[in-house]
Amino acid sequence: MRIATAPKESYPLTWPDHWPRSKSSGPHASDWKYPVTVGAGCEMVVAELRRLNASNIVISSNIRARLDGLPYSNQGEPKDKGIAVYFTLKGRPTVLACDLWNKVGRNLWAIAKHVDALRGQERWGVGSIEQAFAGYAQLPGHGQTSGLQWWKELGVTINADAESIKQAYKARAKVCHPDTGGTAEAMSLLNEAFRMAMDLNGRVEQ
Repeated sequence: MRIATAPKESYPLTWPDHWPRSKSSGPHASDWKYPVTVGAGCEMVVAELRRLNASNIVISSNIRARLDGLPYSNQGEPKDKGIAVYFTLKGRPTVLACDLWNKVGRNLWAIAKHVDALRGQERWGVGSIEQAFAGYAQLPGHGQTSGLQWWKELGVTINADAESIKQAYKARAKVCHPDTGGTAEAMSLLNEAFRMAMDLNGRVEQ
């Protein structure tokens, strides 16, 4: 399975492969109460991410953009109105995507409000930004630095739950550990796969 990495250019849309596409426009999309242009939507997204001290922000869409990342004016709505926002948060590549709504500006607005809601978790002391965004970290894929596919190393599916991952880790450790016939390298890879599985999917090790 290939996972889309952050694009160098904002156009055309680079949709993250692990992110499911919506099958239809959102509820009451025709009665949208918040008229948001693409330019205003981009500014909203960037402003919200900058409040998190995010860096390397790339807003990917099928709207042609200027060198500053903002869209050229007077463009019609593209057939695919999806938006994918790639950025780095606390040193970790992260992505958010939305194509539920029937206009590009509305999908941008939705992402901006989603980021604001996640920031609220920290404001109210419910959790940290790292916890809020753990599930949105870019999954490892071809061409990324580590290249480690944790689900294959552990022998689980990519959507495995925390308990299945822990059980798989314990079973694999019996094979990989140097004391039971494995090697230090094999155990190191297994430990890294386990850490990635728990971190990237927002799970907390018990």
